[in-house]
Amino acid sequence: MAEAADSLPPAEVLLSKRVQELVINQEEPPHLYICRKSGEATDEEQEENVSSDPLTQIPVIDLSILSASSSPSSEHDGELQKLRLALSSWGCFLATGHGIPSSFLDEIVRVSREFFEQPMEEKRKLEKGVEEFEGYGGDPVPAKGQPLDWSDRLFLDVYPEDRRKLKFWPENPPSFRDVLQEYTVKMRLMTEAISKAMAKSLDLQEDCFLIQFGEKAPLQARFNYYSKCPRPDLVLGLKPHADGSGYTIILQDVEGLQVLKGDKWFTVPTISGALLVLMADQMEIMTNGVFKSPVHRVLSSSERDRISLAVFYTPEPNKEIGPEEALITEKSAKAYKTVKDYADVHWDYYQQGLRAIHVAKV
Repeated sequence: MAEAADSLPPAEVLLSKRVQELVINQEEPPHLYICRKSGEATDEEQEENVSSDPLTQIPVIDLSILSASSSPSSEHDGELQKLRLALSSWGCFLATGHGIPSSFLDEIVRVSREFFEQPMEEKRKLEKGVEEFEGYGGDPVPAKGQPLDWSDRLFLDVYPEDRRKLKFWPENPPSFRDVLQEYTVKMRLMTEAISKAMAKSLDLQEDCFLIQFGEKAPLQARFNYYSKCPRPDLVLGLKPHADGSGYTIILQDVEGLQVLKGDKWFTVPTISGALLVLMADQMEIMTNGVFKSPVHRVLSSSERDRISLAVFYTPEPNKEIGPEEALITEKSAKAYKTVKDYADVHWDYYQQGLRAIHVAKV
């Protein structure tokens, strides 16, 4: 017989245990994690709204072609066209040629895994409160009726340096801080290259998006650990949502992330050395809706765990952003308002399981 609703433990009690502990103790997902109907298919070929069409694939863009210092070529122009099509259709692309060695990406995954595989008492040194965001644990408790994600995470401000709270930066494994510092430097270079390429793909002045973001646009790193789950048909590693940043750069070790295109989910493949660049709501606003901010989710698996690292690139606090003027024409009216601190509004809606992009629409 099901436990009476009024006797169920509150979220604060459930969150006193991390998902990893539930798995170690061989516990079934508690009620607050359940967000899918029992028996719902999780096999990608069987789930009706998941595409298995091998000809429909998430675009791959070679950033080395776009950032080449030589004069534009047919190859360069063709890659720019691919980029524009990818972001206006999919809202994301797999980036190759970004200059970050695969061996270094493997190192990031290794230190991430080592952190999450530590004893709980070690990780709890970095633990956040239930309502806090930065640190180790789960996201702040969502609105009543919204499920918890089947995952644990470490969320850190990494740039600018004066935003860092080093009390949450792991000292174990010993190389974690140095690796993250180096990755942050590489992410800053990558966001500059991507922002310029996106502007050029729209025939805009190449620094226009960088100006909107600001010189000290924050970078935040979210290390995710998705434990194996005995009932992946009942939970999700991360619930469906669109990001509230400008855009997000994601490293994943194995598949699990899915992007919604039309009415079908598409699994993001793992390609050695490739990083997923995912548009978020503020980029959709800046491009007046030309580029799309896609809904995405993470599946759970009973077969394997999963590591990912998402770096969020967001405009400076208190900085107004809006559609680029050159994209507003007689044929393309202004679709979005000028907004400020949109990420805060987005978070309020996200906690309720809702999108926020409509608040910025004209």
